[in-house]
Amino acid sequence: MSDGNFNRSLLPHTPYASGMTAGKRIMKMHAVEAFRAAVERLCPTLSEEERKQEAERFEKELVLKSF
Repeated sequence: MSDGNFNRSLLPHTPYASGMTAGKRIMKMHAVEAFRAAVERLCPTLSEEERKQEAERFEKELVLKSF
């Protein structure tokens, strides 16, 4: 049982829990899109392939640090 501290793993599988998961996915999508837009704006000399590699690296870091 819980000792009074909030722990997400104790949440029942309800629409609230699945809503949290969906919200995290949506925020990750927005973060990656914002990163791609920033790279295009700030580093116009990078090729499309280099931009794609940087976006993939950013997405991997998001997964590793998960929200």
